[in-house]
Amino acid sequence: MHFSTSLAPIVGTLSLLQITSAFYLPGVAPTDYNSGDKVALHVNSLTPAFVSGGRPLSSIVSFDYYHTAFNFCRPKDGPKKVSESLGSILFGDRILDSPFDLYMTKNETCKNLCGVKKYEEMKSKFVNRRIRQNYNINWLVDGLPAATLDDDGGDEGEEYYSQGFPLGAVAQEGSEQEPVPHLNNHYNILIDYHEIPGRKNNQFRVVGVVVKPESRSSRVVDEEGNANCDDETAVTLNENGQTDVLFTYSVFWIPSSTVWATRWDKYLRVVEPRIHWFSLVNSAIIVVFLTGMVAMVLLRALRKDIARYNQLDLNEDVQDDSGWKLVHGDVFRSPTNPMLLSVFLGSGTQLFFMTGATIVFALLGFLSPSNRGSLGTVMILLYTLFGFIGGYVSARSYKSFGGEAWKRNIILTPLFVPGIVFGGFFLLNFFLIYEHSSGAVPLTTMLALVGIWFVISVPLSFGGSWLGFKSPPFPSPVRTNQIPRQIPDQVMYLKPVPSMLLVGILPFGAIFVELYFIMNSIWFHKVYYMFGFLFVCYGIMIMTCSTVTVLMIYFLLCSENYHWQWRSFFTAGASAIYVFLNAIIYWVSKLSLGGLTSNVLYLGYSALIGFLFFVLTGTIGFFSCWLFVRKIYGSIKIE
Repeated sequence: MHFSTSLAPIVGTLSLLQITSAFYLPGVAPTDYNSGDKVALHVNSLTPAFVSGGRPLSSIVSFDYYHTAFNFCRPKDGPKKVSESLGSILFGDRILDSPFDLYMTKNETCKNLCGVKKYEEMKSKFVNRRIRQNYNINWLVDGLPAATLDDDGGDEGEEYYSQGFPLGAVAQEGSEQEPVPHLNNHYNILIDYHEIPGRKNNQFRVVGVVVKPESRSSRVVDEEGNANCDDETAVTLNENGQTDVLFTYSVFWIPSSTVWATRWDKYLRVVEPRIHWFSLVNSAIIVVFLTGMVAMVLLRALRKDIARYNQLDLNEDVQDDSGWKLVHGDVFRSPTNPMLLSVFLGSGTQLFFMTGATIVFALLGFLSPSNRGSLGTVMILLYTLFGFIGGYVSARSYKSFGGEAWKRNIILTPLFVPGIVFGGFFLLNFFLIYEHSSGAVPLTTMLALVGIWFVISVPLSFGGSWLGFKSPPFPSPVRTNQIPRQIPDQVMYLKPVPSMLLVGILPFGAIFVELYFIMNSIWFHKVYYMFGFLFVCYGIMIMTCSTVTVLMIYFLLCSENYHWQWRSFFTAGASAIYVFLNAIIYWVSKLSLGGLTSNVLYLGYSALIGFLFFVLTGTIGFFSCWLFVRKIYGSIKIE
C-alpha cells in the first residue's frame, strides 16, 4: 500500500468533518411560545459530578429527584413521568414534571416554591453526604439541560455550558473545623430566549438555560406565602435535629441573538481541541507508517517466497525446506472448538456493523443530544437488525470449519454473547436496586429488551444462519493433509501471551485519547458529541488491528505454526486487556469511590465494555488474517 493511498481516507474524513460542522439536524421540532405562555420545567436524576480542582468522583450512583430523603417540592397532584426513549431509560434518565411555574418573558424574584420543608436527622445526613460527594441537580427546560457556566476548556476563555448545577457547596468555617455542607435552596434561573423573525405576533423560543443556585435562609413573610430572600446566611442541615428549609426561585428572561438551530453549540463545545487534533494526527501518522512498513515488508518477502516456491521444478538448487509453504497442508485445518470461534465471529461482525453505522449516523447529525437517549436506542436497534448478518457469518464460518452441529450453532449465535452481556447487566442492576438508585432499570424496560431480543434479533439471526448453512463453504485454495504436521518450538515473541501483549497495545494506542474523553463523558455525565474524532479513530483502530495481526500471523506461519485462527482472534482481541487496565488506572487516579456498590458497578461495567471490545477487535483481526492467508496460499503452485 502506498502512503498516498493510506492518507486518502484520512484527508477525506477531515474534509467531511468540516462539512458536517455546518450541518446540524436538531432531532426534535422547535416549540414556539407567546409572551406569558407557560414553559415546562422537568426534573431529572441527581448525578455525581467532578469539580475541577476538587475531590475525585466518589460515587457513580444516581438518585431520583423525588427521592424522599431529598425532600424536594413536588407538584400538587404528585409527579408525573415524561415519556422517554429506551436509550434514555437505560442511560439513567428519569424525567418527571415539577412545581416550578415559568412564563415566557415574565421575570419573577424570590418566589416561594412550596412552603417550608422539614429535614429530620436521617434526611439531613443523606443530603449532606450527597453534597460532600458533589452531586448535581439536573433540570430540563424546553428540552435543554439547565447548566452552569464554565470557561475551563473553552477557546481563549470563552464560556460554555456544563450540564447540571450543584446540590450544595462545602465551605470551610474556621481553620480547625471540618468543612460544612450548605444546601442550595434558592435558584436563580436565567433563560435565554430568541424572538422568531417574520412573525406577525411576537413568538419566542428557548435557546439557553443557566441556573445559579444559592444557599439562603429564606423565610415566608405574609399569609399569601410570599418570601423574603434577603438573608444571605447559608442553610446548614442539622444532623442532630430538625431543620426547616424554604425553597425559592427567581426567573430572569434574557433576549439572545442565538437561533434555535444552534442552541446546543455551547453544550457541545469540544473541550481541549488541541489535544484531540494532536492525538488524531499522531495516530494517523503512526498508522500510515505502520501500514506502509507492513505492506512493504510483506510484499517484498511474499514476492520472493512465491517466486521461489513456484520455481521448484525449474531449479534443482531450490529446496522446499523452510518458510510458510511447509504448512500448506495444515493451514486450513479446522481450529479447535470451531463452534465457539464461529459464534464469536458472528457476534463480532454484528458489533462491527452496528458500531460503524451508529458513528456514521451520529457524525451526520441524526443522533442529536436534543433527542435524549437516541444514541442508545439506535445502538440497540441496529444491533438487533444486524442479527441477520451475525447469523449468516457465524453459520457460514462454522460450515467452512467443517462443523456439523448446525442446530446448536443457530441457537448459540444470538444467545451466547448477548446473553453474557445481558446477564452481567442484569446482575449489576440488583446493586442499583439495593441502593434505591434511579439508574436501576425498571422491570418493564428489562422485559422490553428481552422482547426485542427474542422477537426481532433471534428470528433475524435464525434467518441469517439458515441462509449461511444453505450457502457452500468457502473453498480452500490448497488441500489439507490427513495427518497434522508437528509444530517446532517457537521463539519467545511468537508464543501466545507475549505476542498478544505485544500486538494488543497498538490498537489500544490508536484510541487511547478518545477513550479517555468517552470515559469522562460516561462517568461524569457530560455530553459526548465528538463523533468526527471518533469516526477517524474507529478507522485507525481497524487499520491497526488488521496490519499488526497480519504481520504477526505471517511470522507465525514462517515458524511453521499453522494454528492461526484462534491466534489471530486473541492477538487482536488482546487490546481489550489494555482497555480494562486503562479503566483500572482511571479508577485509581480519577475516582475515589466509596462503598461496595459504586466499585462493583464501575468494575462490572468496565469488564462488559472490555468483553465487547475483545469480540469486536478479535473479529477484525481474524478476518484480516483470513483474507491474507487465502491470498498467499492461493498464489503458489502446490503439486
